[in-house]
Amino acid sequence: MAAKLSGPGGGSKFVIEQNHEINVTPFVDVMLVLLIIFMVAAPLATVDVEVALPPALAKATPPPDKPIYLSIKKDGSLYIMNNRTTVDDLPTDLKAFVGPSGKKDQRVFIRADVNTQYGDIQEALKKLQDFGYYEVALVGEDKGKK
Repeated sequence: MAAKLSGPGGGSKFVIEQNHEINVTPFVDVMLVLLIIFMVAAPLATVDVEVALPPALAKATPPPDKPIYLSIKKDGSLYIMNNRTTVDDLPTDLKAFVGPSGKKDQRVFIRADVNTQYGDIQEALKKLQDFGYYEVALVGEDKGKK
């Protein structure tokens, strides 16, 4: 809490009056730093490959901390997160993305365009299964959102 000494004509020379104003400058500084951190971190947690997802029928479940998204566009092109890959390179690129531990029990979320050929999805699923990635989830668009 701050205090100020009274000036001339204010009575005694050593009377201390209390100042009831709060210094908000440190609070504003902390809030601006947090805002900048969230503005930088939020885009890093999203996937930029645009696909038209089919509507979901199941209840939504919360995603894991570091999800792995395999996106399949309607022309059959594959992306691991934002990095383009091919069906033949899929296991190698996925292993490089997962890291040296190579945890194959981590769930792979497949985001396929609504107009994707079934054969393209099946080919990607077969390649994942051949290399031990059995935890697979299909992503659909929530009906409640537009």
